[in-house]
Amino acid sequence: MKQMLESKVFSLVEPGVIEEVNKTRSLPENWVAVEPTYASICHADLRYFAGLRRPEALAKKLPMALLHEGIAVVKESRSEKFSKGDRVVVVPNIPGQILHPEIDQKPDIPVNYSKGNAFLGSGYDGMAQSCLVHPEECLVLIPDEIPNEIAVLAELSSVSHHALSHVQEKLKKSDTRVALFGDGPVGYFTAVMLKYLYGVTAERFVVFGAADDKLAHFDFARRENVLSYDFKHSKEKFDVLIECTGGKFSQSALNQAIDIADSLADIIFMGVTEELVPIDTRDILEKGITAHGSSRSSTADFEAVVEGMKNPDYRRALSKILPEKIVEISTGEDFRRVMEQFVENPGWNKTVMHFNW
Repeated sequence: MKQMLESKVFSLVEPGVIEEVNKTRSLPENWVAVEPTYASICHADLRYFAGLRRPEALAKKLPMALLHEGIAVVKESRSEKFSKGDRVVVVPNIPGQILHPEIDQKPDIPVNYSKGNAFLGSGYDGMAQSCLVHPEECLVLIPDEIPNEIAVLAELSSVSHHALSHVQEKLKKSDTRVALFGDGPVGYFTAVMLKYLYGVTAERFVVFGAADDKLAHFDFARRENVLSYDFKHSKEKFDVLIECTGGKFSQSALNQAIDIADSLADIIFMGVTEELVPIDTRDILEKGITAHGSSRSSTADFEAVVEGMKNPDYRRALSKILPEKIVEISTGEDFRRVMEQFVENPGWNKTVMHFNW
């Protein structure tokens, strides 16, 4: 007999409109029912809430509960791995191998690129609900020494970890020079990881951004403003270049990265844009540049991040991006108001909320 559970869902029914609805969830074997406790807002949530996605995409995805960055407490478990009361980080990517075992998957394909997968807050109800039923493979236990407000940052950190995994052997070399484009949260999470998990020092690490006040947070790296830096005549060349800008700035960042890339450099694309981006293919060919597209992450990335969070220095660096105040959420209207404020002013610090179900 299936175990049935009730969930209060803050459902986005159309851009800017949140409705409180009740849904019944079944709890399959080896799955876990968790109550989301802390969550943060991603720019992907913003694009849905503000209606910035293409109309056909919105029509396909809505209605749904937003949010994929967060942690939870186990309420009911049909898994031997987790018990009631456990604090867990929620891995939002549910592999196709779990949801659709009937689909033939290519061998050795990472689970975050599998066919038939689902992603919380992207056409599949996310963490803005009181009862999330999730597979045991997509939960990571939080050690006692990691506080809630740091653990909630694991998802975006895991995306950085997955991106850097493409060049991890190169990063281990002491003479590898790294350039990162983007002074926002994605850039900061990636830069902090380069410093504290990979040991990339300032002598060989430059962060490029457009806002000096944001760049000031990257005090563990050299910093350059893209508005004044001469990319065409730069004598310093880089082996690994990471684009963390997205949107309308992707074009300039990628082409600037190509300008200062050394022969056989690797460029990692992390920024998301809705528009096509023209890039200098001539230099890509002449320099033998390798481009890596990187999106989302897997449980293995979350496990590595949570392990890294045991380092107090890493936790202190991550805490810089936390807000001065965590927002309390009790109703759908509370949630709508926070989302609206985020649309009006995303800010540099992450918006973090605590749910009172």
